[in-house]
Amino acid sequence: MEADERGCVSAWWDMVVRNLRAFPHSCSTLGRKIASLCESFTSKSLKEHIFPPMMHILVFLNFFKAPFLVDLKKPELKIPHTVNFYIKVEPGVILGIWHTVPRCWGEVAKGKGRGWYEAALRDGHPIIIYLHGSAEHRAAPHRLRLVKVLSDGGFHVLSVDYRGFGDSTGKPTEEGLTADTVCVYEWTKARSGTTPVCFWGHSLGTAVATNAAKVLEEKGSPVDAIILEAPFTNMWDATINYPLMKIYRNLPRFLRTIMDALRKDKIVFPNDENVKFLSSPLLILHGEDDKTVPVEFGRKLYEIAHSAYRNKERIRMVIFPPGFQHNFLCKCPMLLKTVRDFLSQQWA
Repeated sequence: MEADERGCVSAWWDMVVRNLRAFPHSCSTLGRKIASLCESFTSKSLKEHIFPPMMHILVFLNFFKAPFLVDLKKPELKIPHTVNFYIKVEPGVILGIWHTVPRCWGEVAKGKGRGWYEAALRDGHPIIIYLHGSAEHRAAPHRLRLVKVLSDGGFHVLSVDYRGFGDSTGKPTEEGLTADTVCVYEWTKARSGTTPVCFWGHSLGTAVATNAAKVLEEKGSPVDAIILEAPFTNMWDATINYPLMKIYRNLPRFLRTIMDALRKDKIVFPNDENVKFLSSPLLILHGEDDKTVPVEFGRKLYEIAHSAYRNKERIRMVIFPPGFQHNFLCKCPMLLKTVRDFLSQQWA
């Protein structure tokens, strides 16, 4: 046997011996990990393993990334004078955002990049940070329709996909969505000069909006205005009144399990508590025939806010006639005028 071959065989044998010696230690480590996992699993009841993850899925529905086969990096294929960009919130969390400029900038915006769009935020046209509801992403048709209406009306719109939605990274949590929104607001304010920046939250996004607005209020930087479309009072009320859940109202043990799961996953979204601490102009919009979030929730939230606000002129509620349900107030011819009139009055 040649010297080189003997050297290779010797090295191979040494590696085998080392692995054999390490094998008991590896088994021991693996055994400890398995034991730890078993202990973690058996220390909780079956419902504790099932319900918190299930409620998390049902609240956010971020796995449903419809419409499918949309290239979110190319918004111009779905809506004109729009650019896609990303903001890093924290390590592991990068948000995808579409910036649609007012239609009056449409021709000028052609071929422009992110730098031009950022500079345009200082042009004096109000900026809306659009906070969508659960499921789908920023290219959902009803969301694009609203963005087009607002763009036609002279607004900049930043359509945000929270962490875990669309092509944004990370996992959605109530705390995380709030942090995302605060980050986007502060990023926008740093570039907008004296241009006002508003939150527009829809459904789940209404609670994201008031969560973030409360944080900003505590920082001494109240939002320039807040628009809540189809808001609920809090996640518990929204859950037990959801059409599919109504059949369980007479099962107190089941409802208690749901409540425990929401508490365990720290899902509260307390619009009713948040509005007590706000001072920003607040406009509540609700469709009379909304079956997903009944108009009674909007009315109750308005009453709570109206009682809490020192300046009653800063809060208003508008109920739209039947025909628009939960997602389609954007089809109402009076929507844009309602919003513009309210903001003009507040900023006069």
